[in-house]
Amino acid sequence: MMHVKVKAKDVRFTIPIPYSILNIVISILSSKIFQQNLNRWTKEHFERKKLDFTLPLIEKNTLKPIVKELKKYKGIVLVDVKAKDGTEVKVRL
Repeated sequence: MMHVKVKAKDVRFTIPIPYSILNIVISILSSKIFQQNLNRWTKEHFERKKLDFTLPLIEKNTLKPIVKELKKYKGIVLVDVKAKDGTEVKVRL
């Protein structure tokens, strides 16, 4: 299970994310329909900013083994960020 902890001035909460939910999110993000809509949604913004950038395709076959391997490293901290205003975000397996 992945744990996301967020601490702000007045708010402190932890979000546990089971690996099954993570796999579902990967399946949704790697679907062709989502990828096509994402490119359509961002196209207008990129044209306004005059950027020549296309979002790369996310492949489920690439991400699934990464999640499977991460399951072996319980307790490792993936992200530990502290902002100047005191906000902290920590992602731990």
